[in-house]
Amino acid sequence: PYYIDLNQNLYLQAYLHSSDPNLTVFVDTCVASPDPHDFNTLAYDIIKNGCIRDASYVTYRSPYNHFARFKFNAFEFISRHTLVYLRCELVVCRLRDYSSRCYRGCISR
Repeated sequence: PYYIDLNQNLYLQAYLHSSDPNLTVFVDTCVASPDPHDFNTLAYDIIKNGCIRDASYVTYRSPYNHFARFKFNAFEFISRHTLVYLRCELVVCRLRDYSSRCYRGCISR
């Protein structure tokens, strides 16, 4: 576990382990829940379908395409629940394939 206080920034980084330099990674969805087995009943969307749902969410650019870096503030779940779990979904795309999911950004569904 990683321990943080309410309103403290939580920084995350995902790394694609690949030797292919023509791949890039994109954070599509990131959801928080106090239940590691249920991300639907009591859940909080941080980013969904590439659309930012939490005002504290910030993407950080990386000089490396294989990295996805972002942060958000610890939110109210922490004051009501002792543990909060994150489930993030990332997409891997061909670099500079502007028709791919990685380059389309927010998609409202």
